[in-house]
Amino acid sequence: MLYLIFSEGYAAQRADLATEAIRLTRLIRTLTPQDAEVAGLLALMLLTDARRSARTGKDGDLVPLESQDRTQWNAAYIEEGVALITAALARGPTGPYQLQAAIAALHDEAPSGEQTDWPQIRALYELLLRISDNPMVSLNHAVAVGMTDGPRAGLALVDRLAGDSRVAEDHRLFAVRAHLLEMSGDLFGARAAYLAAADRARSLQQQRYLNRRAARLSTRSGPGSG
Repeated sequence: MLYLIFSEGYAAQRADLATEAIRLTRLIRTLTPQDAEVAGLLALMLLTDARRSARTGKDGDLVPLESQDRTQWNAAYIEEGVALITAALARGPTGPYQLQAAIAALHDEAPSGEQTDWPQIRALYELLLRISDNPMVSLNHAVAVGMTDGPRAGLALVDRLAGDSRVAEDHRLFAVRAHLLEMSGDLFGARAAYLAAADRARSLQQQRYLNRRAARLSTRSGPGSG
């Protein structure tokens, strides 16, 4: 429940909800100090919320992780989250919140998007897939595969997920496909996928971001693209 509250607050830019979820998780951790998954959940929240101030630009539009100004990230939250997940992983057994926190830590500790440790992130997603039948985990794994083995390898996994009714019409699947198609040089296909993602996005902020990505590609793609 606390994870859902935090996720809703983070996605909707509701700092009050995210902050309250963190407060309550801290309280639970004081009551269960030996529970590694509670520590993992708190670490995941801190490492994710650390990026909140850099998620949007001055115009209010979303800024993707790789383009965020990392000097705006909350260094204290990152330091605390990394310490929590490092200690939790050493205690074991490893649960899904710990693995997600470890992935978030790798993103937060990378000096830049280009220096992200994608092979390690891919390995952690593969561990997470063993214990979690979650299509969003599979989608994130496809991104990691695309970053390590090339966009075509990632697209093959996305195409498999398109047959999963839980995610087939989710805007995130189309956005990931668009990103990987853009990486592969198929600008025409990427533009169409960004527009399809925008049509399915639930928030105006997400729609604006995805339409802007499509518009940017329209000036680069022509009749012979792809």
